[in-house]
Amino acid sequence: MTRLSVEMLAADTVDPITSASHAQLGIAVLVGIAVLVLLITQTKLHAFLSLTIGSLALGAVAGAPLDKVITSFSAGLGSTVAGVGVLIALGAILGKLLADSGGADQIVDTILAKASNRTMPWAMVLIAGIIGLPLFFEVGMVLMIPVVLLVAKRGNFSLMRIGIPALAGLSVMHGLVPPHPGPLAAIDAVHADLGITLALGVLIAVPTAIIAGPVFSRVADRWVHVTPPDRLMPTRPSKELERRPGFGVTVLTVLLPVVLMLIKALVDIVVDDPENTVQRVADVIGAPLIALLAAVIVGMFTLGRAAGFTKDRISSTVEHSLAPIAGMLLIVAAGGGFKQTLIDIGVGKMIMDISQDWNVSALLLAWLIAVAIRLATGSATVATISAAGLMTPLAADMSSTHVALLVLSIGAGSLFFSHVNDAGFWLVKEYFGMSVGQTVRTWSVMESIISVVGLVFVLLLSLVI
Repeated sequence: MTRLSVEMLAADTVDPITSASHAQLGIAVLVGIAVLVLLITQTKLHAFLSLTIGSLALGAVAGAPLDKVITSFSAGLGSTVAGVGVLIALGAILGKLLADSGGADQIVDTILAKASNRTMPWAMVLIAGIIGLPLFFEVGMVLMIPVVLLVAKRGNFSLMRIGIPALAGLSVMHGLVPPHPGPLAAIDAVHADLGITLALGVLIAVPTAIIAGPVFSRVADRWVHVTPPDRLMPTRPSKELERRPGFGVTVLTVLLPVVLMLIKALVDIVVDDPENTVQRVADVIGAPLIALLAAVIVGMFTLGRAAGFTKDRISSTVEHSLAPIAGMLLIVAAGGGFKQTLIDIGVGKMIMDISQDWNVSALLLAWLIAVAIRLATGSATVATISAAGLMTPLAADMSSTHVALLVLSIGAGSLFFSHVNDAGFWLVKEYFGMSVGQTVRTWSVMESIISVVGLVFVLLLSLVI
């Protein structure tokens, strides 16, 4: 971790805006999270408003002056948007170009054409993993569902053998691999190195997706038998296109930001000299903003123009990609405000003081906190941001690799046991035509496997790096 990062973390833990005792701060945290949970689950209030009200309740119970609570929340909201908002927007643009141009369908069709019956579940997790890199989970699911249903029906496959690997690939990417909003927000909160987190995230994501996808799908197939519902089969985005981009160039475009960020991480490790020209160039091209911006610009030609899009059509695609993420941006931003309020009232310092007497790994503690918030709110993003805010002080004494592992342990915990308070639960249930019990035995268990297996790999890596 850089000296600047340590100084920023240290600054987060001094001069709290209240002199409340540890007991009062603990009660304030419980009340703040309880208010958040009740507003989201019982009143169905939007998560942005719930996080805002929860932050005010948190500060009030902690005895902090309300004006300072508002300042803390606003500062956290603004810094989160500054650090993450542009990246989310760029990712949304790239994802929209991929979908509308038929690039996603080209990846799907090419891989499925080469897959045999035996390898089909593995092909599905591979497709979902590639498509899931630049896309939000819900968007990726909308793209994958037609493929899952068509393959299951035309190939006479069990829906579980095809669907679970696809869901696993999408979910693993959503929870563990930037530039998805949750991991990005956690990276920003604990000042982790994005390149290292990305590299370790991919390293953990691959075996985790295999275990929760093709392997678990065999068990899920024995537990649940459902017929693909024809009425829920959406129209594929590229159905009306006269042509679409090639497989190779589409994959290269999707992987471009990942490659650029990994190059930066590799150069930082090998060269380790801030004045070196190679490292300075790598630091620029591997910066998340530049890497994603480059992919978007390249994608306008390799995806948009390759599909026959005019300049106006590309402009329209970019415009329409931004409206759907407004709610996500506000939730992530408000989560940053909630996180900053936690820090400024002294909760971070309290956890650091108390945890000195605990014989619990910080990585395990981060996972447990994320699990608790995930179970309560149903939101992986809220769980990730809140847990990252609580764990920020503990990251100060960690190496850069362990700070990255901290982000991944939080991400893994944020996926644990999706149930009825999670919109994703109902999305899977309706698309697959399952009952609530069947969805729990398949989707919810799969999410728990991802969470636990991800944690195991995080802990194993922490022993060797």
